[in-house]
Amino acid sequence: MPPAGVAGWEQAAVAWLLDQCPADYRAYRAWRRHPVALAWVTVRHLRAQLEGMRLAWRQVRPELGPALPPGTLGDVLDCLTQEGLRLRAALRGAELLLAALQERAPIPVR
Repeated sequence: MPPAGVAGWEQAAVAWLLDQCPADYRAYRAWRRHPVALAWVTVRHLRAQLEGMRLAWRQVRPELGPALPPGTLGDVLDCLTQEGLRLRAALRGAELLLAALQERAPIPVR
């Protein structure tokens, strides 16, 4: 991702944001015309996905554990953990892009 303010950074931001959303979001031209709106909705989408992953992690043992072959629950938990980490990173990226698109300065580092 090019730094904010560099020529073409908003187009790169839109492409990345669309990659974080369902494929159907690409059909809505307004998201490309209004990158700040796309960033705003992407943040909400990623938050919801992350909450869903956390819920799955909490419920996988009692709800899915008995149906899994012995020894596979750990693999499923590992996948859920890795996806949760990926979603957290994507959410932080989307939050930073939203802040940049809203021209907030400085952007806090976590």
